[in-house]
Amino acid sequence: MSSNNQINNIGEAQLIKIIEDLIFKETGYELTRDDAFFFDSQEMENSIIFNSDMFISSTDAPIEMSYFQMGRKSVVMNISDLVVKGVKPKGIIISLGLPMDLYVSEFEELIKGIVNYSKSWDIKYLGGDLNRAKELIITPTVFGFKNPEYITHREGLKAGDILLINGKFGLTSVGFDILLNRKGDISTYPNYKRSINSVLEPNIIGNEGYLLSNKKLVSSSIDSSDGLIKSLRDLMLSNKGMGFEIDFNENLIDREAIEYANEFKISLDKLILNGGEEFIHLFTMPVKNYEKAADLAESEGGFLIKVGNVIPEEKIYFLKDNKRVAIEDNGYDHFK
Repeated sequence: MSSNNQINNIGEAQLIKIIEDLIFKETGYELTRDDAFFFDSQEMENSIIFNSDMFISSTDAPIEMSYFQMGRKSVVMNISDLVVKGVKPKGIIISLGLPMDLYVSEFEELIKGIVNYSKSWDIKYLGGDLNRAKELIITPTVFGFKNPEYITHREGLKAGDILLINGKFGLTSVGFDILLNRKGDISTYPNYKRSINSVLEPNIIGNEGYLLSNKKLVSSSIDSSDGLIKSLRDLMLSNKGMGFEIDFNENLIDREAIEYANEFKISLDKLILNGGEEFIHLFTMPVKNYEKAADLAESEGGFLIKVGNVIPEEKIYFLKDNKRVAIEDNGYDHFK
């Protein structure tokens, strides 16, 4: 590979591979491929699990998003990756890159948003660092503790497992399309308030990750913040020789997305395949565990929807109109 090749020419997956190769070459350690990272110590009964996803205002904040909502979203992004592993986040440290023209009132709203969502999950805001930057950059690090025996990893699924979700896809794709591509005030789209709100004030769907991991009912899990297709491909990377067959129907797709696609003559495939930032959690499990898992989720106010199966082939298929369609799209890429 040419050393002067620009990163936008090679994409996110190749950049990750460069990091993996250099770390292994220099240290002999392999990079962890998972939603969160795990540190085990013989001195502690539980592992430390942590995650750090960066929020960049130019790429993560539509112009309609307030500073309160930016702070809030930066926490959502990081908590989700712990929850899907079955880990309760306990603390958060945040480093902030601040532009010089940021108003004090805007800074206060930003911090209020961070504190607000942290409090809603009973997470302690422990501090961090401040520095000057050309644009707003928020880098939280969220951490929790858990016995490693009860952590759900990406690796571990088997052919014949079923695939479940705890929320339906499509809302954020609709919301981003309205906010980024449509003209006029967002109030002129009253039928799609949930979609718009899913972008401006996203939420982690629920705590199914805790419940399922504590009972050892799941074989793997992943957060869908990079979109459905990329999340499935990431699971495939961690489980060689495995793939998925997905039912492309109303169990998978939110009704509001279907209505939007029909009204504005947009491909529903495009809305589902190229979406992201839904923070929906995906789980695989043996068929025999499904009834117990569904009852457990329902007893705590959540739900699980079966949307597909794990197959012994490194492919993703959608079942549409009684036809099996292979999906070649790789999903969202930060650098493309």
